Amino acid sequence: MKVQTGYLYHIKDEFFDVVNDENLMTNHERGKKRPTYFTIKDKDILWFIPLSSKVEKYQPIIDKKIKKYGDCRSIMIGEIANKKSVILLQNAFPTLEKYIDHVHTVNGSPVRVADNLKNKEKMLKELK
Repeated sequence: MKVQTGYLYHIKDEFFDVVNDENLMTNHERGKKRPTYFTIKDKDILWFIPLSSKVEKYQPIIDKKIKKYGDCRSIMIGEIANKKSVILLQNAFPTLEKYIDHVHTVNGSPVRVADNLKNKEKMLKELK
């Protein structure tokens, strides 16, 4: 599978079994596949950034950080596949291509993050 920056992917259970890190987002929450991940390829490293639909949960956190620091570089809210989504840069992690299960699709088409969000990959590089 060719992994491309800006698309959404799901990761195999095997990765989470091998890593065994309780700090990673919960597997199969409420019977659904594990979180969808926005993917950034940086040279040979694949960065996976979890998405959440819990905008109401994260908006106050963003607001608090903006009030305290002037901006928030660890959490973003944007529209992905016509829905507001939270992009959790603070929870980004690297993995290998062999652990990718499949590209996320809507109506049979791969979901690509809007260009304005895709360009935010610079933020991830600043966090390193």
